[in-house]
Amino acid sequence: MRLAILGASGHGKVVAEAARLSGWKEIILFDDAWPEILQSGIWEVAGDSTSLVAQQERFDGVVVAIGNNRVRRSCQEFLMAAGFNPVTVFHPSAVISSSAVVGAGSVVLANAVLNASARVGIGTIINTGAVVEHDCIVGSYSHISPNSVLAGGCCVGTEAWIGAGTSIKQLVTVGERVTVGMGSVVLRDVPAGQTVVGVPACPIKPQD
Repeated sequence: MRLAILGASGHGKVVAEAARLSGWKEIILFDDAWPEILQSGIWEVAGDSTSLVAQQERFDGVVVAIGNNRVRRSCQEFLMAAGFNPVTVFHPSAVISSSAVVGAGSVVLANAVLNASARVGIGTIINTGAVVEHDCIVGSYSHISPNSVLAGGCCVGTEAWIGAGTSIKQLVTVGERVTVGMGSVVLRDVPAGQTVVGVPACPIKPQD
C-alpha cells in the first residue's frame, strides 16, 4: 500500500507518521516547493503537485497535509479534478465512534476523540488531542487544533480555524471562515468571517 501526501511541512510529517502507524507501507511526500525541498524529516519529497498527478497510477491513496485551510481546499480540489479520490488518515490512538462520519481527505490525529454521531466534512484536520463531542458537525476544510474541545451539538463552518486549547460551549455555532484564537472560550455563536479571542471569546476590532 503506497500513499502520496501533498504537503511536506511539519504537518505533513505528522500526517505521514499517523499514516505509517495506521498501516501504510510506503509513504512519499510531494510539495510545490520541490526541488528546493527534497526531504522532510525521514520522508522523501519526490516532486510537486503536477508530478504527483503524472504519477497517479503509482499510488493507492492520496491525502493533502497542508495546514492552511484555503490552500488545502485548493489542493484537494485540484487532485480530485485530476481523478484522485483522497483517503482519510486515522492515527491508531484516535478514538472514533462507530456512528461518527469522517469525509474524504480528512485526518484524525493522535489521541483525538470523535464521539457518537459526530460528523466531519472533507479535507478537515482533527488535530492531536482534540475532542469533538456527540452530535457535533465540523465543516469541510476546517481545522480543529490540538487539545481543543467542542462540546455536544456544536456546529463549525467550512474553513474555520479553531485555535489550540480552545473550548466551545455546547450547541454553539461557529460560522464559515471564522478564526478562534488559541486558548479561547466560545460561549455564543460566532458569525461567518469573524476573528474572536479571549475568555470569553470576543471579536477583534478592526484597526484604523
